[in-house]
Amino acid sequence: MALITCQDASFAYEGKTAVSGLHFAVHRGDYLCVVGENGSGKSTLMQGLLRLKAPQTGCVLMGDGLRPNEIGYLPQQTAVQKDFPASVYEVVLSGCLSRRGPRPFYTRRDKADAENNMERLGLTALRGHCYRELSGGQQQRVRLARALCATKTLLLLDEPVAGLDPVMTGDLYRLIRDLNRAGLTVIMVSHDVRSAVREASHILQLQHTQVFFGKTEDYVTSRAGAEFLGLPPGDSVQS
Repeated sequence: MALITCQDASFAYEGKTAVSGLHFAVHRGDYLCVVGENGSGKSTLMQGLLRLKAPQTGCVLMGDGLRPNEIGYLPQQTAVQKDFPASVYEVVLSGCLSRRGPRPFYTRRDKADAENNMERLGLTALRGHCYRELSGGQQQRVRLARALCATKTLLLLDEPVAGLDPVMTGDLYRLIRDLNRAGLTVIMVSHDVRSAVREASHILQLQHTQVFFGKTEDYVTSRAGAEFLGLPPGDSVQS
């Protein structure tokens, strides 16, 4: 049974249809990369999957026991957020807020999850450091650990390597790959198409509608994939 299924769904942005004709499913263990030109509807789709936007038409179904408050989300970071005056531990722990409900305090389990996810991403030594004093790559690790505190099932990433240098980009892709191989399902929007295609198991290409959905190995040899990646017919980005 799929974790998320879009059935002929469409979503609007500021009253206008941003993306339509969505018909795809994401199963446990998948690593789906959502690609497309700027303004093609990628971020609007992410908001729809998070149930921050209701579909204009069609529906988005959650299955296999997944609930909306059990999705980890790593959005694009604003300039104000980069200057957030809190400790690494406090930022990571705040990822447990979505599951806290009416409880006024963090539980022992919440605190243990924060510690475990900091250790998992190599952040324990930075536990007491101020978030705004970290490098861009370190901040992304912290934000990823925060997202992991919200989920053990599904992680949504919106342009996670934007603004990072090549070394930090490679490091973050490795972390995401390891999380996926450990059983976490990943849906990632990325402008770094060639690297994302190398990482993902499935590709969803948007251009205000669904252009392609399927396995990466099929995408890189498809007409849509070749045109978007600028490849000669029959060539592959993995060659």
